[in-house]
Amino acid sequence: MKIGNIEIDSRTAALAPMAGVADRAFREICHEYGAGYVVSEMVSSKGLTMCDRKSKSLLLLSDMERPAAAQIFGSDPEIMAQSAVECLKFNPDAIDINMGCPAPKIAGNGGGSALLKDPDLAERIMKSVRKAVDIPVTVKIRLGWDADNINCVDMAKRAENAGMDAITVHGRTRMQMYAPPVDRQMIAEVKRNVSIPVIANGDIVDGISAAKMIEETNCDYIMVGRGALGRPWVFSQINAYLKHEAVLPEPPVAERMRVMVRHIKLICQYKGERVGIKEARKHAAWYIKGIHGAAQYRQQVGTLSSIEQLEELAYKITMENL
Repeated sequence: MKIGNIEIDSRTAALAPMAGVADRAFREICHEYGAGYVVSEMVSSKGLTMCDRKSKSLLLLSDMERPAAAQIFGSDPEIMAQSAVECLKFNPDAIDINMGCPAPKIAGNGGGSALLKDPDLAERIMKSVRKAVDIPVTVKIRLGWDADNINCVDMAKRAENAGMDAITVHGRTRMQMYAPPVDRQMIAEVKRNVSIPVIANGDIVDGISAAKMIEETNCDYIMVGRGALGRPWVFSQINAYLKHEAVLPEPPVAERMRVMVRHIKLICQYKGERVGIKEARKHAAWYIKGIHGAAQYRQQVGTLSSIEQLEELAYKITMENL
């Protein structure tokens, strides 16, 4: 598959741009496990144009995670275009426009999935960003605002008309948030109505669900979000199934703990130990999910204050689950 001039193996999966999760450390880990394409955490267009330090820190991309896109959100065409130009300073392989985030603080201010309620504005934003930069530009949407306003096909056509190089469709409405079901048939309908690549997203958690998404939607590529939380190896599982129909098991507890510690050490390396350990608590909770004694371990995770404590807990969990 090609997104503009970016070539990607269609038998791999992309890492979704999850706010507060898909940072540099996680993107690098997922890339090592076979993620064929990654997208940064969403960045405020206003923050970028106002030289906000935190916004710019989210755009740091390393050579160990490419191809990688920078994702921006906002509701003003001019500011979105300016922020796309700012993104170029960080050398992304593509710019992705967020029109799917369901979070109230984003949609409530007119960004993310709120743009599904104003297709004309959404199209102006896409055209403005497309005109501002000379690298591939993509957009991520949902099916629509709610069940009575499914407009993903119209939005996809507008995206193609605006010059988007690909469109990602999360198979839920905004009002669904992350509640089931994912509507694969509507993603298939989008695919039938546009010629640009369609990337399917929603409830892809292993090789079998990835293959089912591809079969039922005829999509060009797939994107994994929550299925990778505490499970970066899910990309290896998906790749093995799509390429060889091999079902790889979950790694043993010892390996899960090894990856967890390495992941969190990377966070601390990039953000400092104080911030890294604070973020480690949610990641560790995801890594230990399903392990015998997880409820008890989660209580200890909530009190982590150093890398040494993390390593001690990882060792304890490993030894108690031999």
